[in-house]
Amino acid sequence: MKIAAISPNKVRLNEIGKLLQAASHVAVLTEGGAGKLRQVAEQDQPDLMLVDGIGCCEDSLAPIEDLTTHHPQIAVVLLCAETSPAFLLSAMRAGVREVLPSPAGQAELETAVTRICGKLRGAPGRGNGKVLAFMPCKGGSGATFLATSLGYQLAQARSVLLIDLNLQFGDALSFVHDQRPPSTMADVARAIDRLDASFLAACTVRITPSLSILAAPEDHAQAVEIGPEHVDAVLALAVQHYDFIVLDIGRPVTNLSIKALDRAHRIYTVMQAGLPSIRNAKKLLAIFKSLDYGPDKVELVINRFERKGAIGAAEIERALGKFTIHTVPNSYRHVTAAVDHGEALMTDAPSDPVLRSVAQLAQTISPRQEAPRSLLERLVRRQLVAG
Repeated sequence: MKIAAISPNKVRLNEIGKLLQAASHVAVLTEGGAGKLRQVAEQDQPDLMLVDGIGCCEDSLAPIEDLTTHHPQIAVVLLCAETSPAFLLSAMRAGVREVLPSPAGQAELETAVTRICGKLRGAPGRGNGKVLAFMPCKGGSGATFLATSLGYQLAQARSVLLIDLNLQFGDALSFVHDQRPPSTMADVARAIDRLDASFLAACTVRITPSLSILAAPEDHAQAVEIGPEHVDAVLALAVQHYDFIVLDIGRPVTNLSIKALDRAHRIYTVMQAGLPSIRNAKKLLAIFKSLDYGPDKVELVINRFERKGAIGAAEIERALGKFTIHTVPNSYRHVTAAVDHGEALMTDAPSDPVLRSVAQLAQTISPRQEAPRSLLERLVRRQLVAG
């Protein structure tokens, strides 16, 4: 594994280098501070960067966030004396994998490096990212909420890019973020010749260190500039750099949406347990059949499901055929509050039953193995649960 270490302290830098070399890593040692981050990332292209001595206040995290935004493939560990929960949360939002004390003990640093390198080696290789598409049967089905919630869940362990392909009315970003995006899918399409991993990452909004969103354009005139070839190029690149690409696709079946659906590993058809939704689902499934999307690719998600309702999962299966069916319970108050606040349900209501259903879906997609958590992960999780 290629690991770069940056520190203004030459003695400390040499100690880190000896530890890395003893563990058979390729060590790149740079004496200096935050001004060297981008240079080292671009020239040496390490898998992991150990950054020591840049300061322990939130303002000092700006160069780190710039680094993780432009080079999302590089894992960053910060060595810092500050370990308060507030600073750790800020570090997480800036894209830091772990925060260790500075100077770090040999055993602690070695354990952290081994843990992160193990995760990096276990990540999917180039071209192995999975595309998951969410498509509603009718307006108001809750497809955008489920897409953003699933993306947030998967990002607890994997890297996720959510792309809003509801180009005329897309508002996926507003479900987890309360500000306007600096760039959108339209900006990517206009500069498609510049498309690479750094440009794509720079056009997204970083929600958490592992979840980014490429927003839909806010102007309809910009939406019409986006073609199937732009979507195909973005997805071809994204699967090389993200574990999962979640697509929030609008209801109309168009050449553009078909291009996206062709690349999808799974299509989650979102519906409700009502006759209008069932009728629309039947039409949509017929279209999928004509496109040769079989039951191995299409799954049903029954949103706002009432177990004692008039129409159950068995009746829906009889009406639509044999498909894998997932149910998500109704939790109007918590879900509405989370959406209104522009926050993920995991942050706004971490014990909500809807969240448990989404977590179960995430588990079927990406089974997680429990592993010892870092100090940063434990404190962040504690803050989220308490919040």
